[in-house]
Amino acid sequence: MIGQSLSIRDLRKTYPGNAHPVFDGFSLEIEAGSLCAVVGVSGVGKTTLLNCIAGLDHWEEGGITVGDSPVPEGAEARALYRRRRVGLAFQQPHLLPEFTVRENLRMPLLIEGNVSPEGEAWIGQLLSIVGLGDLGERLPGQLSGGQAARAGLARALVRKPALWLLDEPTGNLDPATAEEVFGFLLGLHADLRPTTLLVTHNPGLAARCERTVRLG
Repeated sequence: MIGQSLSIRDLRKTYPGNAHPVFDGFSLEIEAGSLCAVVGVSGVGKTTLLNCIAGLDHWEEGGITVGDSPVPEGAEARALYRRRRVGLAFQQPHLLPEFTVRENLRMPLLIEGNVSPEGEAWIGQLLSIVGLGDLGERLPGQLSGGQAARAGLARALVRKPALWLLDEPTGNLDPATAEEVFGFLLGLHADLRPTTLLVTHNPGLAARCERTVRLG
């Protein structure tokens, strides 16, 4: 299991110019390796919560701890925290269009230096797990929406992060393709057991997670 526990204590977050906070004394405990759906109406703070956990957003009060370590202060420290402990996937996979699928998965590893033979083997394994073993040399523009979504999920796990934060990764897919991609998501989680937070508006997908957190 690569996941670590997640603890959010008394979080207060207000956007500049807003009279009311997004979170005011919000607390949440997530066990290591669990799969948790985050649901709620639009605008209630689901994406904001993921951004705070990822260190992409700031808050006024409270704290967020992953394992035994708090999310650090400072832009450089938070960037390092994200590289080493957080995997992010979004509704749009944001694959770099000029690079192949394999090169997109390789990119997070290249940030730290040369990719080892073990790293290359892991990239190949991930591609096979998500059904893209024969498509690694394709450019993102040559993929279907479902294939691109699966590539985005795999890229978010290539560094084996403690946290896997997924913001509507199937939200722009038709129901059949969304179901297919969600099946791969469940398989990846079962194999690696990162601590996973999945933002979704789909009650059927949320019901298949181990836990549901409702905001608002």
